[in-house]
Amino acid sequence: MATRGSRSEKVKRIFQQFDTNRDGGLNRDEMAALVVAVNPRVKFSDEQINAILDEVFRTYGEFIDGEKGLTYDGLLRTYDDGAGDVDRDFDALGLELNFDENKGASIVSEASSSSIADERVIESQKKQRTAAWAVSPHHGIVFDDTWKLVDDLEILLKRLKAKQAKDAKFRNDNFDAYSDAGWSRELGASAELSEKRVYWEESGPDYALFVKELGALRSRADGARSREEAFDGHMAIGRVLYEHQLFKEALICFKRSCELQPMDVRPHFRAGNCLYVLGKSKEAKEEFLLALESAEAGGNQWGYLLPQIYVNLGIALEGEGMVLSACEYYREAAILCPTHYRALKLLGSALFGVGEYRAAVKALEEAIFMKPDYADAHCDLASALHGMGEDERAIEVFQKAIDLKPGHVDALYNLGGLYMDLGRFQRASEMYTRVLAVWPNHWRAQLNKAVSLLGAGETEEAKKALKEALKMTNRVELHDAIYHLKQLQKKKVKTNGGSNGEAAFVIVDPPKFKTLGEKTTLRQDLGNALQIRAFQRLTRLNRCEVDLLKKEMSETDVPISYSGSGGPQKSIRKPNLEEVLRKLLNFLKPETFQGAVKAINEKILSVLDETGSGRVDLGMFYAVLAPLCSGPPDNRKRIAFDALLWRPVNEGGSHIRKVDAVQYIKLLRAIFIPSHGVSEMLEVHGETDTSMVSFNEFLVMFNDPDWGFGILSTLLKLETGDRNRHEHHVCSVCRYPIIGSRFKEVKSHFSLCNQCYSEGKVPPNFKQDEYKFKEYGKEAEAMKDKCLCFNLQSRKDP
Repeated sequence: MATRGSRSEKVKRIFQQFDTNRDGGLNRDEMAALVVAVNPRVKFSDEQINAILDEVFRTYGEFIDGEKGLTYDGLLRTYDDGAGDVDRDFDALGLELNFDENKGASIVSEASSSSIADERVIESQKKQRTAAWAVSPHHGIVFDDTWKLVDDLEILLKRLKAKQAKDAKFRNDNFDAYSDAGWSRELGASAELSEKRVYWEESGPDYALFVKELGALRSRADGARSREEAFDGHMAIGRVLYEHQLFKEALICFKRSCELQPMDVRPHFRAGNCLYVLGKSKEAKEEFLLALESAEAGGNQWGYLLPQIYVNLGIALEGEGMVLSACEYYREAAILCPTHYRALKLLGSALFGVGEYRAAVKALEEAIFMKPDYADAHCDLASALHGMGEDERAIEVFQKAIDLKPGHVDALYNLGGLYMDLGRFQRASEMYTRVLAVWPNHWRAQLNKAVSLLGAGETEEAKKALKEALKMTNRVELHDAIYHLKQLQKKKVKTNGGSNGEAAFVIVDPPKFKTLGEKTTLRQDLGNALQIRAFQRLTRLNRCEVDLLKKEMSETDVPISYSGSGGPQKSIRKPNLEEVLRKLLNFLKPETFQGAVKAINEKILSVLDETGSGRVDLGMFYAVLAPLCSGPPDNRKRIAFDALLWRPVNEGGSHIRKVDAVQYIKLLRAIFIPSHGVSEMLEVHGETDTSMVSFNEFLVMFNDPDWGFGILSTLLKLETGDRNRHEHHVCSVCRYPIIGSRFKEVKSHFSLCNQCYSEGKVPPNFKQDEYKFKEYGKEAEAMKDKCLCFNLQSRKDP
């Protein structure tokens, strides 16, 4: 057995290169030169350099030799701890390994004829044609016969590439326009896939022959003299295949390596990487968890690799939509390796994804501090700033991201959205035009370009943009937008200095809005119910059967904990709560589930976890969700009561404490009717009452229109009728087709949609002291009313 390369020798050469005064230590100036030299693409400020040096000199204080600085042993320890990649730094500096003449060895020349010299020349040639990982002491090739496998595989790959290139089947795609995934694709600190994605044609006879010959190489690896050598062979074959982006074939090798050495971190990690690239996030997560288990069991041997495992595990979880869980692993990575800027960027992006903007800004700013040219971090920072309302600063940061990467689709698209929000429609259309230049079939950018042009008053250009969008997709949003455009042109209304071509309107005070008939919804109630309905649709809770909550309560064993007030609770951490939500919303795609979690975190968890402890009372959470789930209204209320009964303070009986019922309704109103909020509910009597309430008494409290959650009846009306269309009727204010209820003003006979009615908007040419509206859920109801009026009129006529 022979090893390739010498880690300590490489560190010594790097040390000697920068120990310019030859005093046996690297002082701050020498260390600064080293940091800059091994990161040629990064432009460090003096402040950043000082921060890095402070961290190194503080962490490795035992290796600091007074004024001399960091010793050779100290530098070696930094590499052992994973703070840098020896092979990458050595190559970046253009150094070579020489043998010390003073110790009896001689520098090998190409003319040497000895067998030892020939072996060294061959080894040098191998290093030149093989990736740096192959000679890494931790992750490289160990056995001589493995080199033969690698050489034969390289020949097979060159042959396959040449044949596919000849047949124009091999292609590269530049992914520079898109956000970097940010994950650690290798166990080393810097090894990355090429920015160009390679696509192999797998259906032809050339590829079939390659797979057959590859199988023979695998058989040779299996026929090695020991399990260790077989493991080495399969790992090396897998690594080469991975570098050439043959991920399916690489996965087979890594899986075989896992069988040969189940407790080794490396094959599990690399199998996880392959699975993630292949779009199998769940399987990737399982492999990363096995890698993590092995690393933790291995003690210090794999300790310095934990940050990379945590990062990739977090990304795999995000691939499943589990963003809150991913945050936990990104935090762990950042704690273990404070200079891991990718971990900080990913943490910031994930926090933004769940609506925790302030924490996101902090993490992203730290990532940018360490890597000022990180365009993706700038993009996400700008989005987080926009979420906090710091729009002008967000524009600057978006622009910085675009300066760093001019074709950054995410930055361009999001900046366009920000300009739209600010009413700068011309600038918005310019951003969307730039998105389309990079990504021509981006239908959302095309649709938004049309809307922004409409807002800028360029109607003809907007029509052209809509037609282009229609060529890309046939979604209903486009048809509604085209119909809206036609209505605006037909009426030729003037805009109210407003947005998106919205017609002029007057906002009427609530007391002037009257209702005709008991079935007509009050304006304020409709406004609140529309917001709840929008939340319900965003989270897809309306597709979650309420009985599933009952099932979760009966099947989930939650340990009892004690809150700050001393009361027993079945509380769980937010990442664990996310797992519960995943079971309830298992029909959602990962990206849709992420949006649902963000909405729930912002609207519900922020209220339930008002202290910021990261823990939530699970029983109260179930009770809050119950009214929004699908199922008969009586069943929803029953499950809400059962959820309160499931809490430790009420468990085992048929009654709940009145104070718990009051607290529940307070929370419901604070979450879903924020115009009233908690302050109003504090006035509810009975908060210190020790009495118990039955289900029937709970219903009375729940259904109370003033102090309870009586708005549920309005929500139910929206659930059953908010997709109804009213033939040719359009809203007299927004000019969109009326979907849902139609509110007809009985005197002037104009009609409003749900949204405009709830906002009190009326056309300016119908000025009245008061307005009386009648609600029609379906057009059949309006026809029935019309016939009734006609019959009454006929009777009056002689």
